[in-house]
Amino acid sequence: MRPFMVKYTDGRLVRLAASPFVPASDTSSDAAGGVATRDVVIDPDTGVCVRLFLSVQAIAKGTTDKKKIPLIIYYHGGAFCSGSAFSKLFHRYAESLSARAGALVVSVDYRLAPEHPIPAAYDDAWAALLWASSFSDPWLAQHTDPKRVFLAGESAGGNIVHNVTARATASPESHAIGIEGIILLQPFFWGTQRQPSETDRDDGPAFAPEWVDTLWPFLTAGEAGNDDPRLDPPAGEVLALHCQRALIAVASKDLVRDRGYRYATWLRLGDRCREVTLVESKGEDHGFHLNPRAGASAVKLMDRVVDFINRRGHRPIAAAVDPRRVVLKSRL
Repeated sequence: MRPFMVKYTDGRLVRLAASPFVPASDTSSDAAGGVATRDVVIDPDTGVCVRLFLSVQAIAKGTTDKKKIPLIIYYHGGAFCSGSAFSKLFHRYAESLSARAGALVVSVDYRLAPEHPIPAAYDDAWAALLWASSFSDPWLAQHTDPKRVFLAGESAGGNIVHNVTARATASPESHAIGIEGIILLQPFFWGTQRQPSETDRDDGPAFAPEWVDTLWPFLTAGEAGNDDPRLDPPAGEVLALHCQRALIAVASKDLVRDRGYRYATWLRLGDRCREVTLVESKGEDHGFHLNPRAGASAVKLMDRVVDFINRRGHRPIAAAVDPRRVVLKSRL
């Protein structure tokens, strides 16, 4: 499963290019980059943890009811089999997101396949949403606005955002789970039928479609194939998603680009999401925004995410078109 891992015939697993562990700062005085972090175990039975990110500026100012900040529940990428909320790669992104958006970020350290096959990651992601929605943690209770909850993730994390939102939409508990917006960055969706971006490839995608075909059976321990609706969401499920706003970001060189396009198109055709924004980063490939040497495109994408969360900057506008159904396609 390169570039993520090697599984030997004797059962040994070696994860490749693992990002170094970063400890939490615990207190604002130790916070790097102006963001304090704290780790919380949310399920003692499974050991699932989250890392909270909160800007020191928000702590110093104090938070009144009128100035409470957004809550972002962040699911990292890594093909469901690599990565961690505590790794340098995803710690750095969540820290930047918290600082730039002025938000409290809950980064979820969900269990990974193949030791914990799908659906473990989805179960952990759902548990994190329920935990955060209770606002029982003192940081969440003191600083965050229950009406400004966002789910965000890239690649596998974007897939998780969709599946968690679909579960929240269908759940009897949905009345207690208010999701203002969802943010899917180069979401990992797949299927049995090739999309144009998966067949007409002359610029060298990061992943070959033949390799991706083998991934889902591996992640589910052979229990599901590429026709799994969790991997290839049906149109009806996307149309019914209940959230106020959505941002879908794709990269022009990404193998799964067209699945992001299709997802945004279906979402805008539904009647339960008022605002759908589609952003394309030209000349970029899958996960480019996580590269520590990423250039202007990564900065621009972060700007769009921050603007989306804080309702600043560009907004979908179209004459004689229902504004709830507009998909704004912009290029970065």
